Amino acid sequence: MIKIKLFKQVGPFAENKDVAKDIRLKKLIPALSKGQNVILDFENVEGATQSFIHALISDLIRKFGNEVLDKIKFKSCNDTVKAIISIVTDYMQESA
Repeated sequence: MIKIKLFKQVGPFAENKDVAKDIRLKKLIPALSKGQNVILDFENVEGATQSFIHALISDLIRKFGNEVLDKIKFKSCNDTVKAIISIVTDYMQESA
């Protein structure tokens, strides 16, 4: 299992899609391809844009299927971040 502390890379507001893509390509896909579980730790991240979360996880759902969400744990999310993650995951599951 790998743990990715997002605050170090995104600060208090996660909005940069290029950073999300970088995390996805360099950390998430390699770990998931090896069958590892991933913790995305949102500690101290106060907010995130829908486009950031989409860039972070939507391609994973396309590549690995909806089951990939069982391998990803979203940790220390406030209600705002939880709501955005929920919007993106619900949308991706509906379109799959």
